[in-house]
Amino acid sequence: MAKISMKVNGKTVSGDVEPRTLLVQFIREHLGLTGTHVGCDTSQCGACNVHYNGEAIKSCTILAVQADGSEVVTIEGLAKPDGTLHPMQAAFREYHGLQCGYCTPGMVMVAVDIARRLPGADEETVREELYGNICRCTGYQGIVEAVMAGSEAMQTGVLPLKEHH
Repeated sequence: MAKISMKVNGKTVSGDVEPRTLLVQFIREHLGLTGTHVGCDTSQCGACNVHYNGEAIKSCTILAVQADGSEVVTIEGLAKPDGTLHPMQAAFREYHGLQCGYCTPGMVMVAVDIARRLPGADEETVREELYGNICRCTGYQGIVEAVMAGSEAMQTGVLPLKEHH
């Protein structure tokens, strides 16, 4: 067993893990943060995306021991302590960027990273950046609109309202 410690959602956590334990397993099974999903077991779907030292990564592609000393933010760490949604979470809700919700946590984590790296990205760029995240329900249009609106809200503090038809 290996002793590891890291900051997750702003809190220092530690645990004893087998060296082969994936970061996603540590997050879900040791910390009980089940918002980070496991979808494919092959790093293809993106459901397990978290922020690792400030960048979105698939948490099934890194061992927990490799994350020792790092800072991790999961979907549970995006909203404010009072429950106020992060602007990207609010955008996904307003723009119907989800259906079944299985891919949503990973999509939101990547979307926040896209908005941070590429503020004001156009639709084509957003679609390219979402390439490693699979959604089987939505057809992606609502997700793309949510990412663009959430990015704007992260910059301006105001979520543009969606026109309801």
